[in-house]
Amino acid sequence: MSNNAPSRLRELLNGTELVVAPGVYDGLTARLVEAAGFPAAYMTGAGVAASLGYPDYGLVTMNEMTERAGVIARTLNVPLVSDADTGYGNELNVTRTVREFEARGVAAIHLEDQVAPKRCGHLAGKQLVSLNEYVSKIRAAVAARRNPDFLIIARSDARTVTSFDDAIERVNAALAAGADIGFVESPLSLDEVIEIPRRVNGPCLLNIVQGGRTPYPDLREVQRLGYKLAIVPAALLVSTLVAGDAGLATMRDTGMPVEAPAELDIRELFRRFGAPEWDEVRRRVEAA
Repeated sequence: MSNNAPSRLRELLNGTELVVAPGVYDGLTARLVEAAGFPAAYMTGAGVAASLGYPDYGLVTMNEMTERAGVIARTLNVPLVSDADTGYGNELNVTRTVREFEARGVAAIHLEDQVAPKRCGHLAGKQLVSLNEYVSKIRAAVAARRNPDFLIIARSDARTVTSFDDAIERVNAALAAGADIGFVESPLSLDEVIEIPRRVNGPCLLNIVQGGRTPYPDLREVQRLGYKLAIVPAALLVSTLVAGDAGLATMRDTGMPVEAPAELDIRELFRRFGAPEWDEVRRRVEAA
């Protein structure tokens, strides 16, 4: 998407509809989300890690994340929200992190209050930085952005480390420091999911993780509760693993690959990845 991605995301968030951003981790998944008609996409750190063959244990570097974000952002015509982990260091590292994601056409990033190396928010064994250190990093992120529409999302993992109240306090402190959206990670009950938008002093994000620690209602109810943004990081990762396991098992057991449906022949496959645009480029050059 062009450089107006942050302003487009702000427009969506100011509307009446919940913005649902399924998780993507490469150009293929980005194309699928856009073709399905979603208004935004979310670059999942867990998905990027998995695509590199790693668990979500903080093993992926800032360079790997920003380079992948660049691939996805230039593939999409809808805004991209991205995981930026802990900001990859202190306030100076956070400053660079914001500038690198922004330069690649990303619309928003979220920064969390875990100690590096971080862990998936739905795993045990997380550790937190102090509230003062976290707020300082949020201030650095806000000051670093060159486009004032670029969104900073403040994520706290305190719920499953200290308490629900601590998570709310941390997110509110980050919002007071200039963050745009509050993200309380891994609430443990529907009552907590309901309570978050009531107690957070700003727009809220809900993280919907299949198989994770947070119970979640359907997306219509999420909107009714007052959330403005919902990310579904594993939406395609889970589907890909399930379909991939089944397809490979069929080929292993029968000696034949799963047959492509008629509507997905080789020409349609290439069309979905932009073949007509590239064909037009060649026609223009040849006609010159």
